[in-house]
Amino acid sequence: MNKLMKIGVSALAGSLALTAANAIEMSVSGSAGGAAYNYDEGNGKGGLYQFDSVVFTASGTTDGGINVTAKMELDNDNPATNAGMDDRNFTFGTDALGKISFHGHGGSSVMGQWDDVTPNAYEEVWDGTTGADVRIDGISGNNLITYDSPTISGITLKAAYQRAATDASTGNNKTINAYHDYGIQFAPEMVEGLTVGYATGELHESTTESIDHSTYFIKYAYGNFTVAYQDHEADGTSAASSDESETWGVSYAVNEDFTIAYGERDYDDNTSSAAAGSLEQNDSGFSASYTTGGMTIAAHFNSNDNVGGVATADRDAYEIALTFAF
Repeated sequence: MNKLMKIGVSALAGSLALTAANAIEMSVSGSAGGAAYNYDEGNGKGGLYQFDSVVFTASGTTDGGINVTAKMELDNDNPATNAGMDDRNFTFGTDALGKISFHGHGGSSVMGQWDDVTPNAYEEVWDGTTGADVRIDGISGNNLITYDSPTISGITLKAAYQRAATDASTGNNKTINAYHDYGIQFAPEMVEGLTVGYATGELHESTTESIDHSTYFIKYAYGNFTVAYQDHEADGTSAASSDESETWGVSYAVNEDFTIAYGERDYDDNTSSAAAGSLEQNDSGFSASYTTGGMTIAAHFNSNDNVGGVATADRDAYEIALTFAF
């Protein structure tokens, strides 16, 4: 599979270079910034960190009318590592047939792309707090193939496939073999601002046990307001891997530069039990962002109760960031 993919990429790159060199466009974009954070306020678990990103993009169209884009990102947005390479992918397709993308690094499946579509001004309500970011989002990662159809009458189809998914995590986000998922999104032309979507994927805990992930959402933008509701479910063959969550959020654009948002999520990590160690996790958070020119100041303040289903694990977290785009 890898050899065939390399041959295909080389041939496509050669075709693009030889027959459509005059159509190639190169661009470089980036951002740099830093943040003050605390992922367990009151226990001294915080500090400062730098994040930066430089994205190199090459795009063009072959004589056969195939649009091709290659993209590579160098960044470091993790305070615990100095790793520099991040997202890397190439995309090809046409306006009529849609596009296929191969993500060598940092790919997101359909469930991963839609892990939380509720509006926020800076990060989700489960983000930034130790242990609170558990979610029902299928499998994402390296060597992932995705497909996005053209939008026809407001309908867009999506799919993702990963040949060798070897996620070794616990809970409902693990599989021993290939992973695939599908999604559909509908933005009806007769109701401006409304978007609804549904996605589903299948994971395999073992050769005899499976977990079905699914999500649906409804999102509506009217004037300066955007509101959304989303439901996730993990239906496993074992009780411990049957989870569910409900999320809602609202954002308000005070003006074209300043946005505020608030959201909540309830996550049940074991729907068959309400015993200690399996309580419902309750997340809530407020975020805001202000942009002027190429500079953005953003912050989130999240409160997370019963983190990981543990009654004594109540935590507050915040992050305040300054970013410059160039």
